Amino acid sequence: MKMTSINLPMGIFLFSQIVMGIFGNSSILFYYVIFIFSGKHLMPKDMIIEHLTLSNCLSLISKGIPQTLSDFGFKNFLDDIGCKVIMYIYRVTRGMSLYAMCLLGCFQAITISPSNSRWIMLKHRATKYIGSSCLVSWLVNLLLNIMTLVKVTVPTYSKNVTNTNSYGYCSWFAPSNLATALYMFLLCFCDGLCLSLMACSSVSMMNILYKHKRQVKHIHSAQHLLKVSPEDRATQTILILVCTFIICYTISSLRVIFTTYSNDSEIWRVSVFIFLEICFPIFCPFVLISNIKCSFRLFLPFCGKR
Repeated sequence: MKMTSINLPMGIFLFSQIVMGIFGNSSILFYYVIFIFSGKHLMPKDMIIEHLTLSNCLSLISKGIPQTLSDFGFKNFLDDIGCKVIMYIYRVTRGMSLYAMCLLGCFQAITISPSNSRWIMLKHRATKYIGSSCLVSWLVNLLLNIMTLVKVTVPTYSKNVTNTNSYGYCSWFAPSNLATALYMFLLCFCDGLCLSLMACSSVSMMNILYKHKRQVKHIHSAQHLLKVSPEDRATQTILILVCTFIICYTISSLRVIFTTYSNDSEIWRVSVFIFLEICFPIFCPFVLISNIKCSFRLFLPFCGKR
């Protein structure tokens, strides 16, 4: 199978980034596994990050590796069942990343809210139901994307086939009827709701941080301002992740829309847009690792005590 001069370098670059992303996410998962087996309990925020990291890792494997093999020139390396399973895992984990980021942003906004705010009643409830919320998010995404098992088939290379979008390694059958339109509306509504909650929580966190800095400025000296509290550091990290996620998810949604409804959609199937789509799972673990204090001292005992 011959490869074009464009696909080969892009495939190598995409593969290197995917390996790096899988390594970063696996490191965080390994850290939490050791943390749990050491007899310690995860904080609510860490529970959300654990689910987010798992979904990111599975998303990279199910989307990045088949796309890389396709760029390297391999065809028909998945049968019908393989296509359905791979695409279903990717759709579920993609949605779970959205739900986890929405949950993480809202939880952090509630956590850092002042004691006299209207969100004070939700603080204890949010902490209590984080685990069950993550499990419900997985269940919702498993049910929402169940139609993927019906609509995905092996790649179709015939130009006479209509209402079919080829991804190189699999094809998506999308008939133009009312049922498809309603299903797409349901998915877009759920995604839009989560993105709106993420945006609102981000604005709320930025507002709280701004007010906090103004209050501290009048109380403490400039020397104390150089010290950043753990809550502020965590909030800044979550803000970076939320903004990055919204950008990547928007690009991903635009690519899906143009691939589905545009007559000339070949440009949206190139690996550059695939990389931008999976940029968040690659970027996310290293932002989290930089925020976890001495996180890898569990792996490197000679670094000192925790």
